[in-house]
Amino acid sequence: MVRHRLELLLLLVTVFCPPGFGAQLPVELHREGHRIDVLLGGRPFTSFYFDAVSAKPYLFPLRSAQGTILTRSYPMITTLPREDHDEPHQRSLYFAHGDINGFDFWGEAAFPRWSRHPASKFGRTVFRKLGAMQDGPDSGSLGAEFDLTTAQGNVIGSESQAYIISGDESTRIIDCEFTLRADRGPLEIGDTKEGTFAIRVVKALASPPGHMVNSNGSADEKTIWGKRADWVDFYGQVEGEEAGIAVFDHPENLRHPTYWHARAYGLLAANPFGLKEFTHDHHQDGSYVIQPGDSLTLRYRVFIHHGDFEQARVAEAYRRYAGGQ
Repeated sequence: MVRHRLELLLLLVTVFCPPGFGAQLPVELHREGHRIDVLLGGRPFTSFYFDAVSAKPYLFPLRSAQGTILTRSYPMITTLPREDHDEPHQRSLYFAHGDINGFDFWGEAAFPRWSRHPASKFGRTVFRKLGAMQDGPDSGSLGAEFDLTTAQGNVIGSESQAYIISGDESTRIIDCEFTLRADRGPLEIGDTKEGTFAIRVVKALASPPGHMVNSNGSADEKTIWGKRADWVDFYGQVEGEEAGIAVFDHPENLRHPTYWHARAYGLLAANPFGLKEFTHDHHQDGSYVIQPGDSLTLRYRVFIHHGDFEQARVAEAYRRYAGGQ
């Protein structure tokens, strides 16, 4: 009798609790040097890397609720078979832009083959201090402060990154907040497609064999790249699991709904600045100046789901996010 009642309860939870509405799992964070490991329900989810050995901080890898790795490992791990070795500056999850005061923070000087800029024009997002780091029974949070530094070692501004992480039996959620501060003079964010909040998915999610779709119902690179949308989702079968990663643009972000630098080979990037390149209209100017003493904050949600975008109710999950949930 008890077994039957438990089975009935599980069935009711499955039917009436859509993805993202299940019982939330406890989140633990553990620091090891310049890395913070994040566990949900006692299982590894991701790690936040902020060592200055890299030109920018990043999260790697991102796992589904079943533990399947959904983001690329290169260049962090170079020996995995069947891994694409292109665009090595496109790490698992990162925030960067290709033109801030004329310096490229998107590319990396360590990989000059993949950039059109000379070494003197690269920037680095350099760790300054760690913010609050909090475990929790239903979410965890972490944050850090960085200096925006030129190739010559000059600090031109600062940046903060903050993450709130949660999950249940079928989903993982990362709420991301990035703030650029013009505390060393003005910051001009230039009009370029090379930006800005980005995820590089594992090869199996690239299209094909995987799939890409946006909030407008578009389903290929031609109709998604450079277009505006509330969200974009990559989904497909990875290591036997049907799963996906969606990025949601916050409704209060600059130029919402944002433009998307989303490529079929596996790049998923929200970029509100690349208007000229996205629209192919030279009269457009997507550059944005943060005046001295001011700041710009951008927020996104990463929604990692089991099943395809319809089974995971990605559109519904976005509506909840836009509504403040």
